[in-house]
Amino acid sequence: MATDNATSRPRKQLILNAFVEMCSGHQSPGLWRHPEDESHRFNDIDHWIELAKLLESAKFHGIFIADVLVTSPGGYDVYKGPRNLEPAIVSGAQWPVNEPLAVVPAMAAATQNIGFGVTVTTTYEQPYHLARRLSTIDHLTKGRIGWNIVTGYLDSAARNLGHTQQPQHDDRYAQAEEYIKVTYKLWESSWRSDAVVLDRTRGIYTDPTRVREINHTGKYFSVPGPHICQPSPQRTPVILQAGTSKAGKAFAAQHAEAIFVAGHSPSVVAKNIAEIRETAKTQFGRDPAGIKFLALLCPVLGRTEEEAWEKFRYFRSLGSIDGALALFGGWTGIDLDRYGEDEELRHVESNAIRSAVEGWSKATPEVEKWTKATVGQHITVGGLGATPVGTPQQVADQMERWVNEADVDGFNLIQAYAIKPGSFKDIIDLLIPELRKRGLFWDDYTVKKGTYRENIYGKEGQSGPPADHPAAKYRWHAGVEAADHPVPEN
Repeated sequence: MATDNATSRPRKQLILNAFVEMCSGHQSPGLWRHPEDESHRFNDIDHWIELAKLLESAKFHGIFIADVLVTSPGGYDVYKGPRNLEPAIVSGAQWPVNEPLAVVPAMAAATQNIGFGVTVTTTYEQPYHLARRLSTIDHLTKGRIGWNIVTGYLDSAARNLGHTQQPQHDDRYAQAEEYIKVTYKLWESSWRSDAVVLDRTRGIYTDPTRVREINHTGKYFSVPGPHICQPSPQRTPVILQAGTSKAGKAFAAQHAEAIFVAGHSPSVVAKNIAEIRETAKTQFGRDPAGIKFLALLCPVLGRTEEEAWEKFRYFRSLGSIDGALALFGGWTGIDLDRYGEDEELRHVESNAIRSAVEGWSKATPEVEKWTKATVGQHITVGGLGATPVGTPQQVADQMERWVNEADVDGFNLIQAYAIKPGSFKDIIDLLIPELRKRGLFWDDYTVKKGTYRENIYGKEGQSGPPADHPAAKYRWHAGVEAADHPVPEN
């Protein structure tokens, strides 16, 4: 195994996910104008099948499909608002956007190894219904599904789903805490592992003594059960999470197996990563190294540095400033249209804006003055993530810096403009060979035809959550009598 010369420790084998959305442009609004763009084909199932096959050929661990419809139905309507969708609609800033779970079985049918992470909120969907949907997809993918848990962040979500406004932030996480425990009970405790017997002689499909109600009664949910699906290959899908608020970090430290982080330099996320690992260890008894942190990265690659920067400048010229500021408004709840064209945002009254600008300033010191236009321009290529520009060697150097300085375990790689064959093909043809040369990326899947969880952990047989994960205590194992393993109360 390769070692890091600076620390003499073994280098991490990076986890690489492709970060996409069922829309055109994703976090780079306006770049659908590129003549080679194919992201406008997001309504075409062949597009997604081709993408899955391409990424599996390169041995990507997974495809993470974000979802704005679930987290914020109604779109990004803060910029030039209130409730003004026009900037997002005109620029194609995650609008229109389709439901992601629907396409996963088609991609899975065309592949054998790559995993699929999908965003679904806990705020506006009942846990019994979602548990069934995810169990179904876990069956159809042969155990290759992950659930990115979000609590919702836009009031437009609440309005379109029968509410006047979304619940308060900490209330959403309290609800999510109960929600996920309901799903653990359904997935892990409602059916014994050997409940389905298929006894043709006696005519017994499922042994009824091995299926039980969960009888959950809580503050937010009442779910008697039992779960309507038999145990799937993973039972509990891989738990993914991205919250970095105080409540979000506590939730992640307890439940997340992989955590998505975004920032324009390692220093921006290093403290959060260290804090979550420490909390996981001291408060929840989990192995901190078992939690995988994946940084958002949008590499712009060229065979020469000049070629890479030429690409980057062209991408920037196509980007939509209004679309980028619509996304910023949705992400932060802040309407930058309130500020003057030349007003320096470093000095405005908003702590959130000042904090964001300060992070960008450290990563991009060449920008002399941060205005709403420069913020918008900055977002047009890569959104909230870092955007290293250069040769494969230079980008790989930056990735190693993230590993060494922030302790990340891998990356969610977001395309700069075209889902296929553009940016991902550059990553496959240029970057991955360099990562392999450095011993940073595997040559093949650790577990062929394995589950998403087995290949994330690199451990055959790890189809269910690890023993130190809270879901593990809920599992009703084969041969165990119900009285000897009652449904855990929490």
